[in-house]
Amino acid sequence: MSASQSAAIRTAVVLTHSGPEETGAALQTAAAAARKAGVELFAEQSELDKHREAAAGIGPAGDLQAAPDLCLALGGDGTILRGLRMFAGQGVPVFGINYGTIGFLAAIEATELEAGLEQAFAGGFEQVSLPGLAIEVGGKTLLAVNDISFTRRPHHRVAELSYRLGGREVGHVRCDGLVAATPVGSTGYNLANGGPILAWGVAGYVVSFIAPHTLTARALVVAPDDVLHVLNSAERDPVDIAIDGRPAGELAHGTEVEVHFRDGVGSLAQLEGATFYRRLREKFGRLAY
Repeated sequence: MSASQSAAIRTAVVLTHSGPEETGAALQTAAAAARKAGVELFAEQSELDKHREAAAGIGPAGDLQAAPDLCLALGGDGTILRGLRMFAGQGVPVFGINYGTIGFLAAIEATELEAGLEQAFAGGFEQVSLPGLAIEVGGKTLLAVNDISFTRRPHHRVAELSYRLGGREVGHVRCDGLVAATPVGSTGYNLANGGPILAWGVAGYVVSFIAPHTLTARALVVAPDDVLHVLNSAERDPVDIAIDGRPAGELAHGTEVEVHFRDGVGSLAQLEGATFYRRLREKFGRLAY
């Protein structure tokens, strides 16, 4: 997974954490920093409505004539993932400032807000290309940056899921669900399942079961060109499909879907010298104490 230098920043779209009380002041600081840097700052109408006076001086994103030069995410990993999906395939770098719990994808912490904004609007960062996973749900192709999960509904029977790769069934298990995760997403739901962590730059994805009712179900790292087919047993209830943790539809009983690996889905901004292994140590190593 290679990094590239950023270009000049002239326009930026800002996204914020779901709780406006946590990022309102930061949004005002961002608007002032953008004006100082000569950057036009925009936001979706829902953001402007959410923050009201705190969003003064920020234009509606509908006024943009082209993709912005930068997406600024004031929030946790969920906000950063939203930015990556919003600008999937467009090469817009997402610069995250952590206002969440872990902030594994964030470039800086909230305590470094002013210096971080200066770097972001000056283009003082590298861009890392991130892969994703594609699935068709309800006639629409949806992209995940972290993971696609298939989970049984609360108080429903245990699911019975199987998956095929290269035309061959690999697993058929009674379980609470199944997760397909990218290298970025391998430190999320997959890690909680006991699945392996994939370093950024690994070409491929991982499939793991959620609470399998067997001792033999193992997580599997899959080659990028291998299409994943997930089948829900005809005798079982529908299971829910989620994209990066957000509801996306259902897999009815007796039906099958395909999951495809996609390269170059998102562009993540990080400071020069940052590495996956440093993130891993700083974000997860400290949680053990």
